[in-house]
Amino acid sequence: MSYLIDKLAGELRMKKVVLSYSGGLDTSVCIPLLREHYGFDSVVTVTTDVGQPDLKEAEKKGKKFSDKHYTIDAKDEFVRDYIFSAIKANGNYEGYVLGTALARPLIAKKTVEIALKEKADALAHGCTGKGNDQFRFEAVFRTTNMDVIAPMRDLNLTREEGIEYARVHDIPVSVTKAKPWSVDENLWSRSIEGGKLEDPGYVPPEEIFQWTAPLEKTLNSPTIMEIGFERGVPVALNGKRMDGVALIQRLNEIGGKHGVGRTDIIEDRILGLKARENYEHPAATILLTAHKDLEQLVLTRDEIKFKMLVDAKWAELAYHGLVDDPLFTDLSTLINKTQERVTGEVKVQLFKGNARVVARKSQKALYSKELVSFDAKMPDSKTAKEYAKFYGLQARLFKKM
Repeated sequence: MSYLIDKLAGELRMKKVVLSYSGGLDTSVCIPLLREHYGFDSVVTVTTDVGQPDLKEAEKKGKKFSDKHYTIDAKDEFVRDYIFSAIKANGNYEGYVLGTALARPLIAKKTVEIALKEKADALAHGCTGKGNDQFRFEAVFRTTNMDVIAPMRDLNLTREEGIEYARVHDIPVSVTKAKPWSVDENLWSRSIEGGKLEDPGYVPPEEIFQWTAPLEKTLNSPTIMEIGFERGVPVALNGKRMDGVALIQRLNEIGGKHGVGRTDIIEDRILGLKARENYEHPAATILLTAHKDLEQLVLTRDEIKFKMLVDAKWAELAYHGLVDDPLFTDLSTLINKTQERVTGEVKVQLFKGNARVVARKSQKALYSKELVSFDAKMPDSKTAKEYAKFYGLQARLFKKM
């Protein structure tokens, strides 16, 4: 009898859950769902600022509908530890400039910090069962001993059901059944999906874009931006040193006016599902273009070839949210070693949706004008004659067989 009483008391004690909260449709309906369907007495919401808009609105809703709300400014950490790492690795997965994927592990880690502080019983997120974010969050959440709850996935709720649930519970959300776009933003990128956008044959309406101008409304004269790099990290714009957050914000503004940084692709999700995704990322496009060009100037041919393989695997692990995997650390170590010489300036021309490198320079350059110029005598071009005799030798021997 004593055992049963103790067990019942344990089950009836106040249960607390910490929810990673964006303020959007899914996480907003999760608050009442966690109470109604899971029996939590206390729901704590955590919004991590990685450069997304409408934080005041998210904070307002979090305080209104949850029992306690936290807003954490992680912009500098996001740039320093995640975006800069992605630049060094030329972060690109199947044509997708890593953005949302970069932010999720950081958001998850900040949520865990609050959960530990609050002595919570469980962690929760608003991800569905079809997307990638469930794995990115849970790769971090499950490093704790807390239960992990995912109401949208567990209850198999559709987008329309979520909208209706929000209406019934008087939860204000910006999405409607006519415009059910799912939007995620951070300093580095903006993603738009859902609704008619799920049809690969559907032409996206201009209204879904906010960072980039349509080509017909872009500036009619090009702009050249000079980006200064030190050890693979952007540190200056047009000769003026800037912190990472300000530099990225400025390039998003200028690049967006030129329509730079729109991507419409079919990408392979973690589950193997092919998904149509739309992205905006002006600063990312400019900086990744400049960084890769600078690497061509300062790294050896074999370093570049091998690093392409390393970068691809690094991006895949980052896309999957496996930033705590030992291999991710190993690859990052090698990448950081190559970046010791990636210092210099790159000029990028922005015009009508394009970001094109037009000049570059570096004190670490392996380029030699004296050696490559057709107007120079050195090295003596005649010395290449003997090498040419052996070039393609095995192919010639094969043909004689």
